Amino acid sequence: MNKPKPFSMIREFHLADWFTLGNACAGMGALFAVMSFLQSGDAVHLTYACALIPVALAFDVLDGRIARWRQKSSALGRELDSLADIISFGVAPAAIAYGCGMQGLYDRVVLVFFVACGVSRLARFNVTAEKLSAGSDKVAYFEGTPIPTSMVLVAVLWAAAAQGAIGDALWGGVWWIAGFRLHPLVLMFALSGSLMVSRIRIPKL
Repeated sequence: MNKPKPFSMIREFHLADWFTLGNACAGMGALFAVMSFLQSGDAVHLTYACALIPVALAFDVLDGRIARWRQKSSALGRELDSLADIISFGVAPAAIAYGCGMQGLYDRVVLVFFVACGVSRLARFNVTAEKLSAGSDKVAYFEGTPIPTSMVLVAVLWAAAAQGAIGDALWGGVWWIAGFRLHPLVLMFALSGSLMVSRIRIPKL
């Protein structure tokens, strides 16, 4: 019986997988930037957090293109991609929203719903990818909006942060319902999450 080599899993990574890890690292960087904002109160950290999400998207696009260019893909790569996506386009946008001021009870419920929808969307894609690809290397369409569409939400939050519309000044104000806060702006996360788990078909370009 051959003894497993040290770091044998890493040795099995394809070039595209390293770009996928770049996606995850950018998402973690965004999370750390939000934490820095919550500690220091310096809004520049929110700007950094928002800026790292497009970086994650660039890595996400490149890993797919590199995999097709090199004609090397694997089930490991697909799972790795989904895990990176949930960090960068699910958890990180929700954390940015929290940092921007969506910290009421109802806000948190909506943000958890959004992340749960993102996880569910990616899991559904992974189990149906082979069927959707119809025997080719590329799926023909998405069921539900792809999780990287959360970039739109991040763009809105970046614009709000750039104008100082965070915390008590968050766009849309705050509603008090049964003694708990809801910032209406958080409802865009509810809409995004609902679209991700819908059955609408979106052609993949």
